[in-house]
Amino acid sequence: MVFWVFGYGSLVWNPGFEYDDKMIGYIKNYRRVFDLACIDHRGTPEHPARTCTLEYKEGAICWGAVYCVRGDEEKERLAMAYLENRECEYDQKTTVDFFKDGEIGEPTLSGVIVFTSTPDKESNKYYLGPAPLEDMASQIATAFGPCGNNRDYVFLLEKAMFDIGHEDDLVIELANEVRKVLGITGLGIPKESSNRLTGPSLKPKSPMSPRKLLHLPEAISMDT
Repeated sequence: MVFWVFGYGSLVWNPGFEYDDKMIGYIKNYRRVFDLACIDHRGTPEHPARTCTLEYKEGAICWGAVYCVRGDEEKERLAMAYLENRECEYDQKTTVDFFKDGEIGEPTLSGVIVFTSTPDKESNKYYLGPAPLEDMASQIATAFGPCGNNRDYVFLLEKAMFDIGHEDDLVIELANEVRKVLGITGLGIPKESSNRLTGPSLKPKSPMSPRKLLHLPEAISMDT
């Protein structure tokens, strides 16, 4: 028994389940957007967080990490049960082709599972839809839930994409806008983030690029 699951949000840096193999790579014709509400991890029903989902776009690519669970049926069942509970705001499982970093041509894997959401507010109660960058940043800067602040989610995703060597311009823009709202300097990344990985480790390929990070005058950071 074996299955592969592609992570493009918090699964990139914090899979949270036991896995047997991991690869960095991308899927085609999807892009990362912050259009999904989270009401039980980094937000609440009254003040939902904004988290990633995928939007279909011809010609786009989305970088992330793919994880393999290999073994008996019970091991697979436990991993999928964990993922379904964690990704409960996502109402679809889509299967995609995965292309490993550094390889071109034919896909490395087919039939890879990725959690996605229906982009329709009537049929999907968790779908928020797009919003201006400033509005999204204000929402993210103030939302928090049982698992932490929404802003940490964005900052950690920014770091994770730097660490695997494939920055996402939208993530960088949004993270910098959140820093503006909060009036903070530096990256704002929680220190404990590096201790949350399980399974085989991946050594960062490069440090964060200073040219894309916005540095602000000294100020007192807000904490919600």
